[in-house]
Amino acid sequence: MSILAIDQGTTSTRALVIENSGQSRIVKSLEHNQFYPRPGWVEHDAEQLINNIRICINSCDDLEAIGIDNQGESCLAWHADTKEAITPVIVWQDNRTQAYIDMLKAENNQELVLSRAGLPLDSYFSAAKFSWILQNIPDAKMLLQRGKLRLGTTDAFFLDRLTGRFVTDISTASRTSLMNLQSGKWDTDLCDLFGVPCEALPEIVSTCGCFGEIAVGGKSVPVTASVVDQQAALYGHGCRKTGDAKITFGTGAFVLVVTGDKPYQAAEQGLLPTVAWQLKGENPVYALDGGVFSAGSAINWAKSLGLFSDYKQIQEFTNHTNSAIERDLAFVPALSGLGCPYWDRKAGGVWIGLSLDTHPMDLMQSILEGIAFRAAEVVAAMNEFVSIQGEISIDGGLSANHYFCQFLADVLNLQVVVQASSELTAIGTARLAAGNKSIKISDENCIQRYEPEKDMGQHLLKFKDAVSRSSNWRS
Repeated sequence: MSILAIDQGTTSTRALVIENSGQSRIVKSLEHNQFYPRPGWVEHDAEQLINNIRICINSCDDLEAIGIDNQGESCLAWHADTKEAITPVIVWQDNRTQAYIDMLKAENNQELVLSRAGLPLDSYFSAAKFSWILQNIPDAKMLLQRGKLRLGTTDAFFLDRLTGRFVTDISTASRTSLMNLQSGKWDTDLCDLFGVPCEALPEIVSTCGCFGEIAVGGKSVPVTASVVDQQAALYGHGCRKTGDAKITFGTGAFVLVVTGDKPYQAAEQGLLPTVAWQLKGENPVYALDGGVFSAGSAINWAKSLGLFSDYKQIQEFTNHTNSAIERDLAFVPALSGLGCPYWDRKAGGVWIGLSLDTHPMDLMQSILEGIAFRAAEVVAAMNEFVSIQGEISIDGGLSANHYFCQFLADVLNLQVVVQASSELTAIGTARLAAGNKSIKISDENCIQRYEPEKDMGQHLLKFKDAVSRSSNWRS
């Protein structure tokens, strides 16, 4: 018997199976289309996502349980009876609601959202997207009048279609700006502020439990976990105690640290209090979340410009005895604005310190360092609330870059632990789905540890000066 984890991400849907022997393997991976109908809009086809999930599930047999992780803030609307989507999935990256967010800020609603949901007013979160649907989609207004409208993040849509249960887990609900972080319930004042009817939202339940059953290979298999992808990755890294932290370096870089039974209000530092998970019959475990919007995307952008052609070229910079920042060259990876601790959507990417003898490899070295510096800024903000001691666990594409990992250890002044598996999100989902059953995974030991070798504290201050030049640049 095996545990299946469905990792439904921004660009693909992946199915990972963990067998009783401890072997884990990806049995299916399907990419889906990204749609950009207008500047700032990002959409997925809801039917394509659900079909890809079904294909992934049907690629497995002899399953004991299923867990599903989701994109977090991506959301849509659908018909309560037919379960058919009436909108595309509005993806977390979508910025169509920025003017509405600006209006809410101008009306001084920021404090209400911060005090109840713990989140800043931003188009990143689901609440404003729900409001846009209600204001702009005629079918949504009609179904609301008939009591047949369902609004939810993608997890609620998947579960409603696959198992018939209209629910969302508490970690996902905490990313909407509509859930009261203290009570774990929909907040009526927040719903009123965004014009979102509570009756159209799913029931909030724990991360682990009974989410219904799915027919697989002639038998009914229970869905026993539903969770946000970054929280699943936190669990997959083995982070359980207060102060345990991980960084996932994907398109962006996401730092999460476990804060235990206490949610911290950390708006001034640009940190997001969030529910990490809630095990069945237990109280919620909280975390702080800090995001860097451009990480792997900055490397891919540089490759598209022709700064390098093979990733082996940026593993080591043997022509230089010093870092780029020590040579007064810095890059601020604000290609999609700045996340924590700034939350400045108008910031622009910056190179500073260019000269006539600057070469493409110098630029690449500065990009890697800039991403590490930005992650270090997030960790420093977190350390004001909960101490991250000893080591920090990382995964994602950049964790394979030796120069980057060593520089990160130096900047953080922490041991950086690179995990063996590249599927920690799915592994965390599988572990949550297993519940009380212990899972031993054969390849879960770390593959490398990087110890700090150089004090980079003064250079972090220089980098912060570069960041100040990038802020509020775009109109």
